[in-house]
Amino acid sequence: MKEEKFSKNQLRRYPVYLKFLTALQEQGIEYVSSPLIGEELGYSQEQVRKDLQAISDEAGRPKKGRSVAKLIESLESFLGYREADPAILIGAGHLGSALLRYPSFADMGLYIKAAFDVDPKKVGEEVGEVHVYPLSDMERLVPGLRARIAIITTPASAAQNVAELAIKAGCRGIWNFAPVHLSLPDSVVLEEVNLASSLAVLSHRLDSRH
Repeated sequence: MKEEKFSKNQLRRYPVYLKFLTALQEQGIEYVSSPLIGEELGYSQEQVRKDLQAISDEAGRPKKGRSVAKLIESLESFLGYREADPAILIGAGHLGSALLRYPSFADMGLYIKAAFDVDPKKVGEEVGEVHVYPLSDMERLVPGLRARIAIITTPASAAQNVAELAIKAGCRGIWNFAPVHLSLPDSVVLEEVNLASSLAVLSHRLDSRH
């Protein structure tokens, strides 16, 4: 399956499905229907059916629906949760440290192998069992770590430069939490987390209900 077949909104729905199905499995529920998933998550039945058909070859059973366990397996495989994806983090400040301590990344197949920072007070620390190295060591260490992903949590002013350094070191995916848009080669996969935009959407939707 090629990523081009899936829209960004569709890709963002898959972890939501997985979380919901995992909760069902923990309750001992073995089968689930597309209408039930849609009703619980606020998606249309047709949208759910198309999303699940795109990543699973298993057909639903009449009056029972699809196997929860097999859907979870298909979703985890599609999302790459069953494969180790080594990563590094650049910027061990408040946000970076919080991400380093986030326990669920391993469940998603993401393993942060090392962190880098320019602050001498942070260098040498262990944050969430991840060692913080000086940024100057990144190009030397990344190849040995086989890190494909660089997580950027630096101030906006430093983000473009450290992203370019990470790419030079061998990273091919950038997960950018810095509040700035990065300009990177087309060969690099870039995903930007814009907290301001997300808050603006939340605030607008909240205000529209009054």
